[in-house]
Amino acid sequence: MKYDNEEQYILDALESGNMRLSTPSPEEIESIKSAATNTFKKDKRITIRLYSHDYIGIQKKAIQMGIPYQTLISSLIHRYVEGDLNIVKQ
Repeated sequence: MKYDNEEQYILDALESGNMRLSTPSPEEIESIKSAATNTFKKDKRITIRLYSHDYIGIQKKAIQMGIPYQTLISSLIHRYVEGDLNIVKQ
């Protein structure tokens, strides 16, 4: 697996014993759980129209990936918004 510089630095420090992991307090655990819950909370519903062949293609891709097609669509939108997915103008 290839790591970026920061990830490699952390891994090296941990493996060399220069970094020690600490156990989070119960308050920190609750804070982390709350943040995770809020991060993955889907609270908006939308309706979109798709071309039939796109809809069928998305369903096929989702089946190949073993996930619901709505999850795939949501993931693609999220990746685009976060800048991890680029759409090239033609």
